[in-house]
Amino acid sequence: MKFTKIIASLAIAGLVFVSCKKEEDKNLANIKSEKTAPKEHKAIAAENVQTASFTIDGMTCAVGCAKTIEQELSNLDGVEKATVDFDKKTATVTFDKTIQNPENLTKTVQETGDGKTYKVSNMKS
Repeated sequence: MKFTKIIASLAIAGLVFVSCKKEEDKNLANIKSEKTAPKEHKAIAAENVQTASFTIDGMTCAVGCAKTIEQELSNLDGVEKATVDFDKKTATVTFDKTIQNPENLTKTVQETGDGKTYKVSNMKS
């Protein structure tokens, strides 16, 4: 009798664990897709378009570093387009100068890491 209760308890605990895990995975997938989904960009008036180019030091890979930084920049309000070239260690961002500025772009890049990993230099706008 005692053995049956133990088996039943383990089976119930296992079901709860598995069902919670699936729900957690669904929630995590939703959060990831929201964060990485490309943001729709509003058209920028021609007189407000500005482009900034800069160097990013500290990137170690094209996918984990460069693409992540590119996505973070692209998702900023007022950014029309952002490209990060891992091989050249450069970024080019086209943005609405009434909404964004080079200082915010720099801050976004540096905060993408731990605040120490990526360094922005040679900002030209």
